[in-house]
Amino acid sequence: MPDGPSRAQYSVINYSELGVSPDARIDGEYWRPDFIRNSRRISGGKPLADFVEPNIANIKSSPIHRDFAYLEISKISLENLAYETTPVAVGAEPDRAHHILAKGDVVVSTVRPNRNAVALIEQDGIIGSSGLAVLRAKGIEPEYLFAFCKTNYFIQCLVRANKATMYPAVAVKDVLNTPLLVAAQPFRAHIAEIINDSVAGVSRSRELYAAAQTRLLAEVGLTAWQPRPPSTYVQSFAAAWSAGRMDAEYFQPKYGEIVAAIKGYPGGWDTLGNLAAMQRGIEVGSGEYLEEGIPFVRVSNLSPFDLTEEKYISESRYSEIAAQHQPQSGEILLSKDATPGIAHYLSEPPRPMIPSSGILRLRNKTGRLNNECLTLILNSLMTREQANRDVGGSVIMHWRPEQIAEVVIPLIAPETQAQIREQVAESAYLRRQSRQLLEGAKTAVELAIEQGEAAALAWLEQEGMLG
Repeated sequence: MPDGPSRAQYSVINYSELGVSPDARIDGEYWRPDFIRNSRRISGGKPLADFVEPNIANIKSSPIHRDFAYLEISKISLENLAYETTPVAVGAEPDRAHHILAKGDVVVSTVRPNRNAVALIEQDGIIGSSGLAVLRAKGIEPEYLFAFCKTNYFIQCLVRANKATMYPAVAVKDVLNTPLLVAAQPFRAHIAEIINDSVAGVSRSRELYAAAQTRLLAEVGLTAWQPRPPSTYVQSFAAAWSAGRMDAEYFQPKYGEIVAAIKGYPGGWDTLGNLAAMQRGIEVGSGEYLEEGIPFVRVSNLSPFDLTEEKYISESRYSEIAAQHQPQSGEILLSKDATPGIAHYLSEPPRPMIPSSGILRLRNKTGRLNNECLTLILNSLMTREQANRDVGGSVIMHWRPEQIAEVVIPLIAPETQAQIREQVAESAYLRRQSRQLLEGAKTAVELAIEQGEAAALAWLEQEGMLG
């Protein structure tokens, strides 16, 4: 591993090493001793540019005329192969929508290079953010290229290339100019196999989670439910007064159908406020944001499966608020703003972090539903439609805590709860296993950089990761 900057205070550089190109760097930060040591870990390596296709189509030069899945940097997991896309309707392209991605592409974030947001694309046709460098492998396995881009060596190369702006970023050419360890094909094949096993684990994890969702909806009789928007509908003044709403959006029949199905469930129902204690996160203010430190988890970092990182706060600020705002194992994080109704269950003790004020921490206080089942319900259309009803018509969506407390929740039969828990737990296990495989592949490539391929293969064999 490269030494930290505190290990040395200065470097002595020959003038000839500075280079004569217009991009030559003469700032001291670029020539930090740890950066120099890291750059010398691969000697004589060819740049990544030699192993990727030079031209990637984008929606500016090749306009698309279809709805698409959009990948933003903040939706790439830092811990495993997972990433989340957002559905986008044609004609409503986000400003940063750019690259037309293909299965097997490796995408690397060019902003905040220390985060090492890297993804291996699993399907054709996803549109990627302009903040991604797209590596379409040629003459080398894309899985090996992905594992290489997850190494600390690669991270440090990009951190060094950072132009030290207020918004840290690197250019695509900085990514492409990074020297690649071109290992022997048998070693690359082993790495590719491990990565493919990791991909298969994530895929199977998704299937199990989808099966649990299907089981849940079938239990409540909503498997085939589809909203049927009528042209007109009638609601009483008393109902409008009771709801505190006069807008037609709130009284769409589809919302009533969902609530009726839940309240008609034979096992009974209750409100979320009766089932779980709620605590809102904290807003520290953008002035507290750092590029490194303790993760400050915002709504955009939340998904049912992973927590990504984008903003950080100092350890001193964390210590001031951790006692009240550090999430605990067994809690559920629920988004209430921007994209309300996303729930993430903390089945294991979480790393140090602070949730923003757009997130509620839920703590199960009755045990009438196990945490896996409750989280699944929160992520289902049952809760999503109630959220849509409550925040309908808002430009910036805010789901108020008092509204969330009134969300109706079916009290699923114990035997079905047990089945759901088993499926959700196995899904989570497969994701952890996928993360371990990815970490193993990354470690093996780092060992190959540091000690050679023989040492890396020996380590893989010792860890039982050679097929």
